[in-house]
Amino acid sequence: MKIPSFIVKTSGIVCLLLGGMNLAAAESPSLVISESDITALRQASGGLLEQSMQDNKRLADAALTEGIVVPWPKDAGGGYTHEQHKRNYKAMYAAALQFQLSGESRYSKYVTDMLNAYAKMYPTLGLHPEKKEQTPGKLFWQSLNEAVWLVYTIQAYDMVADALTDEQKSHIQNNLLFPVADYLSKGQPQTFDKIHNHGTWAVAAVGMVGYATGREDYVAQALKGLDLSGESGFYKQLDKLFSPDGYYTEGPYYQRYALMPFVWFAKAIQTNDPDKAIFAYRDGILLKAIYTVIELSYNGLFLPINDAIKDKGIKTEELVQALAIAYDITSDKSLSDIARQQERVSLSAGGVALSKIIASNSVAPYPYESKIYRDGASGKQGALALMRSGNNETGTLVVSKNTSQGMGHGHYDRLSWQLYDNGKEVVTDYGAARYLNVEAKYGGHYLQENDTWAKQSVAHNTLVVDQKSQFNADLKEANKKPAEQVDFVSGELADISIGRINTAYEGVNFSRVQALIKPESVEPFVIDVVSIQSDAAHQYDLPLHFNGQIIDHNLSDYQSFNTWKPMGEDNGYQHMLLRGQGNSASSKNRLTWLLVDRFYSYTYGHYSDSDDSAKTLFFQLGANDPNHNLRRDQGAIRRLTASNVVMYSVIEPHGEYNGTAEYVTNAYSRLKSLDYKVTQSGAELTVNMGETGTFTLVLAGGDKSSGPTEAKVVKAKN
Repeated sequence: MKIPSFIVKTSGIVCLLLGGMNLAAAESPSLVISESDITALRQASGGLLEQSMQDNKRLADAALTEGIVVPWPKDAGGGYTHEQHKRNYKAMYAAALQFQLSGESRYSKYVTDMLNAYAKMYPTLGLHPEKKEQTPGKLFWQSLNEAVWLVYTIQAYDMVADALTDEQKSHIQNNLLFPVADYLSKGQPQTFDKIHNHGTWAVAAVGMVGYATGREDYVAQALKGLDLSGESGFYKQLDKLFSPDGYYTEGPYYQRYALMPFVWFAKAIQTNDPDKAIFAYRDGILLKAIYTVIELSYNGLFLPINDAIKDKGIKTEELVQALAIAYDITSDKSLSDIARQQERVSLSAGGVALSKIIASNSVAPYPYESKIYRDGASGKQGALALMRSGNNETGTLVVSKNTSQGMGHGHYDRLSWQLYDNGKEVVTDYGAARYLNVEAKYGGHYLQENDTWAKQSVAHNTLVVDQKSQFNADLKEANKKPAEQVDFVSGELADISIGRINTAYEGVNFSRVQALIKPESVEPFVIDVVSIQSDAAHQYDLPLHFNGQIIDHNLSDYQSFNTWKPMGEDNGYQHMLLRGQGNSASSKNRLTWLLVDRFYSYTYGHYSDSDDSAKTLFFQLGANDPNHNLRRDQGAIRRLTASNVVMYSVIEPHGEYNGTAEYVTNAYSRLKSLDYKVTQSGAELTVNMGETGTFTLVLAGGDKSSGPTEAKVVKAKN
């Protein structure tokens, strides 16, 4: 990622500190949308901007037609009152922006009437009847939603403030804005001072109220925490929640959610306090975060890491807003490629500029690259490694997850991985067990299967020892023990990642080497080597969750079961129905499946100190699922008992299936042989791909307890 030199732009009228509790409120608008944004929008037309402006006007006009509807809080997430209050803050924002663009007083009157309705109701509210125990709200079941409401609402107030009388301002501030801000800060210090996305939304809301109303105390508390020590607040969140590469430890799904308060509050800071140079803080960490969340996507969707809803992608509103702010600062034309795919732009100066680039057909392609994203505030808690070949819509992407836990939204999946190819998720990750805002599914909350299945190790493509999840699924322990990104190499022939962890299971060390091999003129393929060391024998399970229809396999003594039974009683196994199993040879077992129009072959073997027979077990989800909450996903588990073992494999895309034209090409694997051998310096895995060539993954360094620390790929001469 190339971040151009920072250009700190000023817009609007800068607030002057007057000391004490007050500062001079700037002329509105003076938060995220400033005078320069409005000027740019009024002068622009055509392209995506025109469509986005029409969309905003339609939303504002529909709100005016509906009128003021402020129901008494009753429902949790997904329920009527919850959704109506969400619609209200978005409607207020749209109408206030429409007032700025058109000058029509009917829009400012709607916002004023809505604010007055809330100002009448809010002082009378107790805690929400469906309150969350730890973070209850008043308008909403949790204070997080209340903070989101205030982030939007304060901007709506800011955009109509100049149309209000002093009496109206005083009434709205004293009966609504200040009480909500006080409740989110002093009323819930455990959330406001928390280094977490809930805290980010709260400090952004309170800080923006401060700037819009001249409350210096709110601004100071938002920036440095309630006690003003700097041990919490916005700066500390910037220090702690992102790695030096801009990776957010909870993963891209929550990174895009947290982006909104981060970039919106930062924009408000820049507008009102340009000398703080907030977008240059910590080597431009906010801009890095925007670029990183873009790059943690494939074919428009975010990588489903940790508690992720799998249909969220780059078209999300948070990234639309962040993209315009990033462009306004960097003038990086490759961001226009993302805006083109979003099919809309932010109504701001940055959005105007992006729309003009797209309309003039001068879009620069976004440069997706193979790279690692370090985890942890200091970058020393593992990393997420991305290995790419081809473009981001149809090319190949290998994701090696050698990170930390990811806090409460994290999964027990150290050294897991995913494979994307041909525009599809091939080797899959379940993401979160949740139907967001579907009230019929546990009120839209995370389902109990999120804990009993989605977070468990066997739900991921990683090692499971003795049918137990990593760290015994103990969050406190897992948070202390990240994986280690041992090495990462990106090259023309191959990208290679080495991950390692010695703390997931007591007495068991394991490492994983993955390589994306990029031959000329044929599809890339993946080499995967898992090395496990222990002084005692254990049952090792290595799941592969895959997407597609099985074509065939070569397992011996295969049994298909007419009665499917759960594979265990806990740790996720209670949800897995055993469909069949077969004996696995020490080398060249093969499973082939078809996904849409491309075949995939998984060829695998093992090198072990034990003669115990190995098996491959085929499963489908659905056991112990009375409410049909789980998808009917499938997978295969490689199982053997040993103390020390190396489990290696190759996954290769090949051929084409065309049901319309009724032809099939190259339906069989190209792989001719797969040989693993121990050498004086380490080990070698040689993959003979026939006419494609012979490739050897050379492993070296380390010792019995640490696994390989160096790797390279050598292609034999034809």
